[in-house]
Amino acid sequence: MLRAAAAAAAIFPARFAAAPAVAAAEELRSPLLRVIGTLRGGRGSVLLGRRARFCSNSSASDSEAAAAEAKAEDATAAEGEADSKASSAIVPTSTNIDDCLSVIALPLPHRPLFPGFYMPIYVKDQKLLQVLIENRKRSAPYAGAFLVKDEEGTDPNIVTGSDSEKSIDDLKGKDLLKRLHEVGTLVQITSIQGDQVVLLGHRRLRITEMVEEDPLTVKVDHLKENPYNKDDDVMKATSFEVISTLRGVLRTSSLWKDHVQTYQQHIGDFNYQRLADFGAAISGANKLHCQEVLEELDVYRRLKLTLELIKKEMEISKLQQAIAKAIEEKISGDQRRYLLNEQLKAIKKELGLETDDKTALSAKFKERIELKKDKCPPHVLQVIEEELTKLQLLEASSSEFSVTRNYLDWLTVLPWGNYSDENFDVHRAQKILDEDHYGLSDVKERILEFIAVGKLRGTSQGKIICLSGPPGVGKTSIGRSIARALNRQFYRFSVGGLADVAEIKGHRRTYVGAMPGKMVQCLKSVGTANPLVLIDEIDKLGKGHSGDPASALLELLDPEQNVNFLDHYLDVPIDLSKVLFVCTANVIEMIPNPLLDRMEIIAIAGYITDEKMHIARDYLEKNTRQACGIKPQQVEVTDAALLALIENYCREAGVRNLQKQIEKIYRKIALQLVRQGVSNEPDQESLSVTVSEESSSGDSTTAKDEILKDPAVEDASVANNVTNPASEEANEVILTTEAPKEDNTSKGNKDTDGAAEDAADKAIEKVVVDSSNLGDFVGKPVFQAERIYEQTPVGVVMGLAWTAMGGSTLYIETAKVEEGEGKGALVLTGQLGDVMKESAQIAHTVGRAVLLEKEPDNQFFANSKLHLHVPAGSTPKDGPSAGCTMITSMLSLAMGKPVKKDLAMTGEVTLTGRILPIGGVKEKTIAARRSAIKTLIFPAANKRDFDELASNVKEGLEVRFVDTYGEIYDLAFQSDAGTETS
Repeated sequence: MLRAAAAAAAIFPARFAAAPAVAAAEELRSPLLRVIGTLRGGRGSVLLGRRARFCSNSSASDSEAAAAEAKAEDATAAEGEADSKASSAIVPTSTNIDDCLSVIALPLPHRPLFPGFYMPIYVKDQKLLQVLIENRKRSAPYAGAFLVKDEEGTDPNIVTGSDSEKSIDDLKGKDLLKRLHEVGTLVQITSIQGDQVVLLGHRRLRITEMVEEDPLTVKVDHLKENPYNKDDDVMKATSFEVISTLRGVLRTSSLWKDHVQTYQQHIGDFNYQRLADFGAAISGANKLHCQEVLEELDVYRRLKLTLELIKKEMEISKLQQAIAKAIEEKISGDQRRYLLNEQLKAIKKELGLETDDKTALSAKFKERIELKKDKCPPHVLQVIEEELTKLQLLEASSSEFSVTRNYLDWLTVLPWGNYSDENFDVHRAQKILDEDHYGLSDVKERILEFIAVGKLRGTSQGKIICLSGPPGVGKTSIGRSIARALNRQFYRFSVGGLADVAEIKGHRRTYVGAMPGKMVQCLKSVGTANPLVLIDEIDKLGKGHSGDPASALLELLDPEQNVNFLDHYLDVPIDLSKVLFVCTANVIEMIPNPLLDRMEIIAIAGYITDEKMHIARDYLEKNTRQACGIKPQQVEVTDAALLALIENYCREAGVRNLQKQIEKIYRKIALQLVRQGVSNEPDQESLSVTVSEESSSGDSTTAKDEILKDPAVEDASVANNVTNPASEEANEVILTTEAPKEDNTSKGNKDTDGAAEDAADKAIEKVVVDSSNLGDFVGKPVFQAERIYEQTPVGVVMGLAWTAMGGSTLYIETAKVEEGEGKGALVLTGQLGDVMKESAQIAHTVGRAVLLEKEPDNQFFANSKLHLHVPAGSTPKDGPSAGCTMITSMLSLAMGKPVKKDLAMTGEVTLTGRILPIGGVKEKTIAARRSAIKTLIFPAANKRDFDELASNVKEGLEVRFVDTYGEIYDLAFQSDAGTETS
């Protein structure tokens, strides 16, 4: 039997610290109570706050309740009114509990309240709060507490928080009634502090109907447990299992021990239903499970439900204990290890064996150098030993320690004497070079010569090769191909705009953030002492306040000096004689002469139209089509379209811009195909069939591997990269492979076949790019025909020029401005440089002499003011190769004769009429072919340069080689003259 008591001091110590607890008047004799009493902790345990606490007997008779309340009244009479003192106990009341058939409904948002337990709630509705205060003053402090139902679509396991509580406070009347569970608890209002109301549960209630909406008042039925047999063995066994489980939980949870202590202080006759309520109330189970226990009136089933809840609590307690133990062991292990390490350091320090991290660092550096000890130069080993000794004497916290450590790190990581095995197979190298690049026979021949010499000697010496030529001709990619052919590691760095010598020679170690130069970084990166190093844009070196990088490169590139290259950071000689240096430049005239003297120049002039057609058709188009995911049967780019693209959009010497234009075409085609609903994504079945076929065919796998490893496919930015044609065909087969069709045995198969046929019909409709619709893909032509005249008029002559972008043709025009005796003069326009201005003055002088010889009576130059103009005035022009063209233009005007049709010339003339050699023979020849010139005039000294050109470049050209201007005069103005023909 329970004795009602004021348990506020035990339940809410902060608010009811002074409330005297009413101890049980009788000795607790129940056998169940004695069992559970053995589980509790010491009586001095500090109670932890919880929302629900046990306090009174829900099934006690009215007289017993009245007696208990009377005792509580006597105990608290000296304290005054309950709501005026925070220490007041349970409020006495004369109202009979059985008479409470109509109560105010209070919503409980989080957990149901079980009979005999306390629960504080917060009432924010001021009207409801005032009604509760008035009822308490009238000695009728009873209400009904009902759990709030979860909203539809919400997870009951997730606590919604203040938003849900706010929404409940806003509900009134029927809306609130719909959200409440029917079964709740009759509660006594024991205390009201502000908006906090402390409730004490008494017995179970069931809502029957609503009486009033605001505040919500309902009629209720008082519920009693179903009759049961106290001596039933199953009932006893279940109750003892509950107690046993509670005992196990209490061993690990101090919180539950406090619950048992509080429970024992206020318990009377302990029975089965109270045991079930107690277990469910103090468990941390889900609120719906607790509500299920509250609604259960069958005592045996209630015990079983409670047993399930506390079993789960037992498992949670065990898991919590395991987690705490694991964390504690980890923390204690770390602390123990730390203490032992500190003790070890102290012992070593006392014995003079202090090393800390120095020992580990020294061991690491020694291990590195031990593997290279036989190949490492003696002077480097000596420096490493000295630095290791120095490291042991330095304090780990000093700045010099970190400097020495970094220095040793660089010294020991370099590949001293570690050379990669070179491949001197000339045939393999020839195959690789042909795969990667089209044409460039002179460059390939020079590389094969280098490999042949290495084959005969058994080793290759480092050389310095400089590839010069316009942008986009493949200079950088050639270096990569050479490295692949020789089986050397490849490293590239650009010196364009480089103005700091330290980037090449390194910084002094005393500087903050000091680092070695590019070559030392290269050796560390590649791991071998004989890589191929590509120095890009060497003609664009800068020169600033930090020194002259061009002069610093002399030691790096000079074969006589780089045997002992000295980096400022390492400060030990490094042998770079086995390194193969390949430099690239657009204009070799921009390279300083001392540096240029140490290089072997290989000129790459560019590509003629035929070569561009081959590159575009065989390589660029295929790579671009694959990159855009377009199948070969879906598009066709005609030869006429490619030719128009080359002639009218991409006249530069390289093919980088040509690749960009082809990519532009295929991007527009891809967009057009997608808009039409075409999709080239292979289905999973096709992919599985393709993989199985590849695994069963070694040739197919090899072909695919070659495609993946081909640098032409990897480096699409290099315009003239090439893919193996055999690999390309294999790749096309892989891309177009489809899964084999099954027999049409069902309607589903027929539908599938019909869809496949529709897709095939779409794929058959090709997008054709021809010269007629090329403008729709790449826009208006950029270039017009360089050849303006079919027959050049009087005073106009076509010349040949060289630029950094390749060769080009240009017209030189002369017109008479004014005529009068003694008015002979020359005016120049057309953005001419100093060299061309001097050439024009020389041409004017030589022209007068030639005219005087050919037509003594012609006083044209003496009495005429001439205007010489070179078109494209926005483009600066300079160079010693336009003298003969200028003379011919002036003589044509003076004699009134046009020059021979389809003639172009180049060469510089001296005052005596001698023709000097010029440069850029290949570029100028390519420019003449592009303009459909039939006859060329070159200086005789350039005959050897012309003979070295490829036959396809010279094909269809009539070239005359001259020594004096008199020969040019005969060729230009007399068609029957004959000279040496190539």
